[in-house]
Amino acid sequence: MQNDKEADFTLDLRGESCPYPVIYTLEALEGMNKGELLQVITDCPGSFRNVPEEAVAHGYTFAQDPIKNGQEYLFYIYA
Repeated sequence: MQNDKEADFTLDLRGESCPYPVIYTLEALEGMNKGELLQVITDCPGSFRNVPEEAVAHGYTFAQDPIKNGQEYLFYIYA
């Protein structure tokens, strides 16, 4: 599954254990302009559930459903 829109920023969090993917994702989104698209790449299994839950709880929306690509997880989130 490919994302149609090019991400404005990419956050590569491979190698970071939970809860850091959630923390860094929320910090990045806070620093972005509304409507910009953030791509997040992580390999922490817990982030597949935690990143979407926390992003939605903080009022952010997803451009598409989270993607599991082998050992990596991809998120496309609008600031």
